[in-house]
Amino acid sequence: MIIDISGAGSLLSSLGSIIVAGFIILLVLSSAIKIIPEYRRIVLFRLGRLVGSRGPGIVFIMPFIDRAVTVDLRILTLDVPVQEVITKDNVAIKVNAVVYFRVLEPAKSVVEVENYVVATSQLAQTTLRSVVGSVELDEVLSSREKINQELQKIIDDRTDPWGIKVSAVEVKELELPDGMKRAMARQAEAERERRAKIIAAEGELQAAEKLSEAAHKMESSPVTLQLRYLQTIREISGERNTTTFFPIPVDLIQPFIDKLSGRGDKA
Repeated sequence: MIIDISGAGSLLSSLGSIIVAGFIILLVLSSAIKIIPEYRRIVLFRLGRLVGSRGPGIVFIMPFIDRAVTVDLRILTLDVPVQEVITKDNVAIKVNAVVYFRVLEPAKSVVEVENYVVATSQLAQTTLRSVVGSVELDEVLSSREKINQELQKIIDDRTDPWGIKVSAVEVKELELPDGMKRAMARQAEAERERRAKIIAAEGELQAAEKLSEAAHKMESSPVTLQLRYLQTIREISGERNTTTFFPIPVDLIQPFIDKLSGRGDKA
């Protein structure tokens, strides 16, 4: 029995070639087929020219001809570093903020700017210094919402050509010098004392008005004065009070008062 070794060798060689070719085809298909999730898009360049954005789902790419750049469409949180700013009334403060933005047009975010995250960060820093530096310290402290809206509008307008939408800008922290903190504490204390004095004065005025009304009523009805006198005695006399009050009607001693006053007139 004779075995043809040359035929078996050629068969193995053909089988090896088929395996290599299949492996190459598998690699090409794996690089040509992309599965893009819902929150991402790919910007496709064919021979250097912009084709457009693709996704979500299955996207076919021509190997060695197309170049794909992945862009995330989710809202990104950008932390603006602490900026030292001099306000309009020449007060040095430190302030930082946070920016919320997302990509609306993936092609513009890749073509119009080199790195949209870094560019947005630098723009947010300069805008924060510019806006805070154009207002006084009291406005920064009391009108933070207005400043947030102004920051959001300016940054959104500047990043719109890049295909980016800024949804919100929030000033997080505001650090004041120690001397300014003490001055503000003294100012707040003086303001509270002023309010306390005004409230006390208003209370005295209202009490005087009520006492004046009561005096007019007692003048028209003298018996109310006697009733008030008896009520005052009852309030003074407590359960453990050893002092006893004996009310004496004024009418009872009025003749003696008149007699004494008559003697004084004769003298």
